[in-house]
Amino acid sequence: MANRQLQQRFEVLLREHQKIVFKVAGVYARHAEDRRDLAQEICTQLWRSFNGYDEQRAKFSTWMYRIALNVAISQARRERGSLSTRIESLDEHHLETIGGDEGMVEQDERLVALYAFIAELDVLNRALILLYLEDRSYVEIADILGISETNVATKINRIKQKLRGQMTAAPNRTARA
Repeated sequence: MANRQLQQRFEVLLREHQKIVFKVAGVYARHAEDRRDLAQEICTQLWRSFNGYDEQRAKFSTWMYRIALNVAISQARRERGSLSTRIESLDEHHLETIGGDEGMVEQDERLVALYAFIAELDVLNRALILLYLEDRSYVEIADILGISETNVATKINRIKQKLRGQMTAAPNRTARA
């Protein structure tokens, strides 16, 4: 494919799936400037890798998630500290940025608690839960993250159990205060 055609095809696909970039950047970066920088780095890496994209092997969204999450996780690991120290609580603006439904943003304490929980997860589990909440199949999650389908199921079940424990403990903490 000629370079101009390749670039046009890339631009079309990127526009169609741009929410993926913003969702990943929204989950992995704290400040607006950091989110923009991460989104730009993801797009740059997507373009660099696009020549090797094989639509026979994977859907574009699967391939895009794989690249975006690898960039975000690599950047988080390079920063040497716990990423949780760089995460801020998600407010209405953040939820809209990462594709939240405006109707759900109305100070829903459970949603705020869910995003706080996600922010506390390590980088791999954060990627896993992001994909799970996107209704990706276990097969697709495994393919994107490069782990087995069984490992995906096990990790998701552990995350769900941990979340249930925190959500049921939360009312008790508030009652004691």
